[in-house]
Amino acid sequence: MQKYFAASFQEAVQQLLGHGVVAEPVEARPRPRQEFKLPPRHVNMRRVYAYLLKQRCIDRSVLDYFTHHKLIYEDARYHNVVFVGVDEQGQPRHAHKRSTASQKSWRANQSGCDGKFAFHHIGANGRIYAFESPIDMLSFISMHPQDWRQHSYVALCGVSDEALRHQLATHEDLREVVLCLDNDEAGHVATGRIAQALQGYEVTVLTPRFKDWNEDLTALRQTEELHCQLTLS
Repeated sequence: MQKYFAASFQEAVQQLLGHGVVAEPVEARPRPRQEFKLPPRHVNMRRVYAYLLKQRCIDRSVLDYFTHHKLIYEDARYHNVVFVGVDEQGQPRHAHKRSTASQKSWRANQSGCDGKFAFHHIGANGRIYAFESPIDMLSFISMHPQDWRQHSYVALCGVSDEALRHQLATHEDLREVVLCLDNDEAGHVATGRIAQALQGYEVTVLTPRFKDWNEDLTALRQTEELHCQLTLS
């Protein structure tokens, strides 16, 4: 009674005892979407570059491409890395933030952002790769740099297929979908759900060797560094 009919405690008790009058249910009002604004930019991106290049092993040329197009930057207040998603007119509509502090794994979407426009890149051919996070997307590109700009990529920023479905609806030439979600239970369940929903598309599944594509990339870089050290010695 209190939850669905906005009754007071006394009114709810009276009604349950048969001594009250049924109240009119209160109409649920959807909360208005909060206005979306990008976090203020820092004057430089030293922490972002150090974090993504040294800790995450992202290829510098790949990182340079996205920072040049203002799709990755460092926020002024907390020095988080911000991954920007834009609409078809190039206007920012989404921002995914991740801490650059080595001891933290904090990440969140900016308030008011639209999930349809999560961090992405659209190329010229008909294939799109879908990932759970922007860092996994950048990691995969770093491991497979050959003509990468010709392909399309989208970071779901989770396991919802909203951003993927929007890109497919907006770009009708995208007919081949490669699902590259995490190698864990949540990733496997989401992969099956999304693949089943993509009727009419050619769907391929790629699974990282470890939990996610960044773990694969860092393991690869460590192997390459070890091999180089052995060669030099």
